[in-house]
Amino acid sequence: MERGFEPKVHAVFVHTKNLKKSAGWYSRLLGLPFDEKEVRSPVYNVPVTGEVYMTIDDHAFDDEYQFKPAKTPVFNFCSDNLEQSHRWIKENNIPVTRPIEKHGNFGWFHIEDPDGNAVMICGNCTE
Repeated sequence: MERGFEPKVHAVFVHTKNLKKSAGWYSRLLGLPFDEKEVRSPVYNVPVTGEVYMTIDDHAFDDEYQFKPAKTPVFNFCSDNLEQSHRWIKENNIPVTRPIEKHGNFGWFHIEDPDGNAVMICGNCTE
């Protein structure tokens, strides 16, 4: 029997308590256009580029769901200049929850979204 699905990731889900707030926050973080009128519960698909979708989900139709923020990253964003990205994050008052960790010319750091979910930014170190 064939398994019926491909060996690739289709989407990552970010769970939230406030769909409009999270949709706006991620859109600003990624420099994407945002129109609050386009946000309709239960999910908002962030218009990211690439093959993997990013879906923010408020679980509006799941009465039994209990929100718990992800304290370890379940996805990451890539940077061509990690130090520049880190400065931009700090200038925009986004909480950094783990400082830059470098291994050769590659590194990462963690930030926190409005719901307390950990998000990793990783990429090339130039300094």
